[in-house]
Amino acid sequence: MSNQMTIYDISKKAGVSIATVSRVLNGSTNVKPRTKKKVMDIIEQYGYKPNAFARGLGLNSMKTIGILCADASDLYLAKAIYFIEQNLRENGYHSVLCCTGYDMNARKESLNLLLSQHVDSVVMVGSNFIMNNAEDNQYVKDASASVPIMLLNADFDCPNVYCTLCDDYKATQDATEKMLDAGLKNILYLYNSNSYSGLKKLAGFQNALLTHDIPLKKEMQQCFKGSHEDIDGVKNFVENLYKKGIRFDGIVTSDDFLAVGAMNFARANNINVPKDLQIIGYNNSILTKCSEPVISSIDNRLEDMCIQLVKTLIGTLSSNEMPQKTIFSGELIKRGSTSF
Repeated sequence: MSNQMTIYDISKKAGVSIATVSRVLNGSTNVKPRTKKKVMDIIEQYGYKPNAFARGLGLNSMKTIGILCADASDLYLAKAIYFIEQNLRENGYHSVLCCTGYDMNARKESLNLLLSQHVDSVVMVGSNFIMNNAEDNQYVKDASASVPIMLLNADFDCPNVYCTLCDDYKATQDATEKMLDAGLKNILYLYNSNSYSGLKKLAGFQNALLTHDIPLKKEMQQCFKGSHEDIDGVKNFVENLYKKGIRFDGIVTSDDFLAVGAMNFARANNINVPKDLQIIGYNNSILTKCSEPVISSIDNRLEDMCIQLVKTLIGTLSSNEMPQKTIFSGELIKRGSTSF
């Protein structure tokens, strides 16, 4: 039994938090004697022998954090990794990065590889690591029994999993409502992902229309399935919609690269932006400056999120009680592609 027992199991059996178990194992005085006895009784009963590498024990900590991301060539993910790695270094931690792609088995293999390296925690960058059904998220739950799991821009309710995210739903809803309030009637929504974040953005767009009594039309919600580098592909995609007779005076997108592609479509078809077509991007990345006019975009506070994630991580590793969910509000940065 001793080999199978984890801090997670002890916390469940003792009816206390993982941080409390860690404080007991650390010899912290900041634990009530009765609680300490309860935890120590469970440890004795099951013959628990803590792994020297386990988090919060202060014994031979590797001072290393594992980072998982799907694709480091993605502008958003690359910037997130940079901010996280920089903040970890400032706190005396090294990091090991694994790029998993989007295949489920590759994700699991990469996570197991990091855990085998005795990392103190694993940071999962991007909402694609959390799926819609519980079975596909079991690997995250299993890993959280060994180390704290930090999720950036995803939400997963599980002990020892800490989420830092932007309210993508409200940010997209607010941006769409600004277009509607400005008198735009036919708004096209362009998205590229059915990830947790992608679905939240889509739902935000839909809710904005519903609250303005505008029917949801399938042809006005379009998913571009190509690469995030294929801006020409986006331009052609929007052009094909236009050729089919679909008309729009506004385009809201789930990513800045889609907004750039939409802008290129407008230029190629002599459509004046923002007079005849208004466009909003998402992420407020450098891509917004790569068009004329420059693109209005939703700033999802990426740097602030990454700073908070590392703060939560360091607090957790120091056996402090930290918030399991921190939500930031996105903000529309208005530029030349909108006139409101």
